[in-house]
Amino acid sequence: MRTNEVLARLEAAVIALGDVDVSAWPEDTLKEQLGELSAALVALDASLSRIADGVRARGLRVEEPVPA
Repeated sequence: MRTNEVLARLEAAVIALGDVDVSAWPEDTLKEQLGELSAALVALDASLSRIADGVRARGLRVEEPVPA
């Protein structure tokens, strides 16, 4: 996959996740979906860690962007 495509997919994922607000979910819904939500969060964390580790392994730093 081309670099631009990868970055576009990562940006789309960030936008999609920005729309998630579990505080608005009814308590019963959150409890029903907790297993699936937990699995997704763990998988997401593992993927992001793997990508960040790959960047660091090349001697680069993962930094927060400086606000304009």
